[in-house]
Amino acid sequence: MKRTILAPGHELLSYRIHEVTPYINWIYFFHAWGFQPRFAAIANIHGCDSCRALWLTTFPEEERTKASEAMQLFKEANRMLGRLDETISIHCIFRLCQANADGDNLLIEGTTFPLLRQQTPQPDGSPFLCLSDFVRPLSSGTPDIVGLFASTISEEAEETYKSDPYKHLLVQTLNDRLAEAATEKMHEYVRKEAWGYAPDESLSIPDLLVEKYQGIRPAVGYPSLPDQSVNFLQDDLLGMNRIGITLTENGAMHPHSSVCGMMLAHLASRYFSVGKIGEDQLDDYARRRGMPIENMRKFLAGNIESAS
Repeated sequence: MKRTILAPGHELLSYRIHEVTPYINWIYFFHAWGFQPRFAAIANIHGCDSCRALWLTTFPEEERTKASEAMQLFKEANRMLGRLDETISIHCIFRLCQANADGDNLLIEGTTFPLLRQQTPQPDGSPFLCLSDFVRPLSSGTPDIVGLFASTISEEAEETYKSDPYKHLLVQTLNDRLAEAATEKMHEYVRKEAWGYAPDESLSIPDLLVEKYQGIRPAVGYPSLPDQSVNFLQDDLLGMNRIGITLTENGAMHPHSSVCGMMLAHLASRYFSVGKIGEDQLDDYARRRGMPIENMRKFLAGNIESAS
């Protein structure tokens, strides 16, 4: 790992592929290739021929061809990771910011960061959640911390094997997993050292991949943070261009294999889906974002409740 301190609590980390490969969640890699999660278990099998042959026998006869295909794909993926290790790097940047919650907004280093709250009643009657619920309120008079992060693959990875459709697709699906894996490794470092709120954490990688750590790491575009336009706020606060990430006019990140979001440490924090919101919240959110409501309607098209 190469570490560059930009300011207190603001760091740039660069990893080689072999450093983050153990953190890959292979379930999502195999999903991208049309395999169900049970086939991803090949990643946990010892690489010798006898162990792989034994693994095949755990599948019904009618599924063994598919299992063999998954085995071959895993072999080719690992060969490709070995080839790319000398030329491709993965870069992360994070910033630990003073922050407070103000209603459904976060106030982060003087920047208002609007968020969305659930509006659809939950079957168990649980409260309507917003990510700001997991940050100390402004009324407390005491600042809290919110972490911001971004991770990406070096841009030359996007061009690798472009003349070979199969290898290019293999590289692209691996790039997506590597960006996520680097984020997982970075978050572990943040929890244990940089932020240090969990210095004694001792989790296996399988435990990390099922999120047994304290806190959450919601990414932009995911269910609790669905508005891609907040990438512009992230960029202003984080400086994502320092690791080669640029934004389109719609807030999409380039290179494609990039991820960004925030890190929260609250003991009660958990992942959730904002789900459908009404026109009332859409109007309020557009006002808080300082954007025309029709622009916000485009960014949140999948979250707006249809008129009855």
